[in-house]
Amino acid sequence: MKTVMFELLPALLELLVFGISSVGLAMIGAYIERFALATVEAGQPRLAAWAAVVGAVAFYFAYLLSTDKFGPKLSEVRRRLTDRSA
Repeated sequence: MKTVMFELLPALLELLVFGISSVGLAMIGAYIERFALATVEAGQPRLAAWAAVVGAVAFYFAYLLSTDKFGPKLSEVRRRLTDRSA
């Protein structure tokens, strides 16, 4: 069982990095969007629009990271675990 975990360690670390990165990007995007809302309320619509675009880009990268990297890597790890246990 330990050899299986040692073989899966790089994939598990990669999965952890992808997961933490996508959550971090989503949190950064939410913070920037909140800043954009506060900025537009303060009467600076151009700065708020710029911040909203930056926040949307952060959300987009979080989405891409979670769907293009995290999902397939999770499927691969699950497949490798079931192949080893069967």
